[in-house]
Amino acid sequence: MARQKIVAGNWKMNLDRAAAVALTEGVAARRSEVPGVELVLCPPSLYVGTVGTALKLAGDTSPSGVWLGGQNMHDKPSGAFTGEVAPAMLTDMGCRYVILGHSERRTLFGETDAIVNAKAKAALAAGLVPIVCVGETLEEREAGKTQTVVTAQVRGSLAGLSPEDLAKVVIAYEPVWAIGTGKVATPEQAQEVHALIRSLLANLASPAVAADVTIQYGGSVKPDNAASLAAQPDIDGALVGGASLKAADFLGIAAAFNS
Repeated sequence: MARQKIVAGNWKMNLDRAAAVALTEGVAARRSEVPGVELVLCPPSLYVGTVGTALKLAGDTSPSGVWLGGQNMHDKPSGAFTGEVAPAMLTDMGCRYVILGHSERRTLFGETDAIVNAKAKAALAAGLVPIVCVGETLEEREAGKTQTVVTAQVRGSLAGLSPEDLAKVVIAYEPVWAIGTGKVATPEQAQEVHALIRSLLANLASPAVAADVTIQYGGSVKPDNAASLAAQPDIDGALVGGASLKAADFLGIAAAFNS
């Protein structure tokens, strides 16, 4: 069975409510153009409900064919954690996905592999699909540490997950040096790390599980470079930042993976 192609838009801390609705409606209106790709929108937490309403989410169904995701969550189900969002709050608002361990969370907010691991387990327990992000910095790549860094992040972030749970996870390889910089890993560089990640999943679970896990690429993905990335055998979609803020660009990227 072919792996599910998934293109997710990480809006980060951008847009106001009106713009979020307009963007959502713009993507949903053209969703039929990319039937072979699962589309996911990840708005700021304050707009999750607004975007869910625009998508006409109803429980486990999405009449628009576009899914909703959170950008982050806490690993505890409830409690005195001011400013945080619980897993069940995301599912209550119609989320199917949640981004975990994005490099901005790791570098700006001090999230470790252990924290990401706890969140991944909590997401799975809540019925969410975690999009677990990994990737090296420019200094680490130039020092020849890419494989070491990515291996540690994958193993640490997924530690203790059963093969059944690993089969439900999405991995996003995002070289930190390519996020928001306009730089993008060459297709060959990206493929090399994606193949590494798939081999690690085979060791953690089984070759059969690894063969079915979706591994996205992220880092300055745009419509004009998406096709060369999509042509690689182990790149199954994209986690898109800036280009996801325009419906035409987001759908242009999805079109590259629509096979």
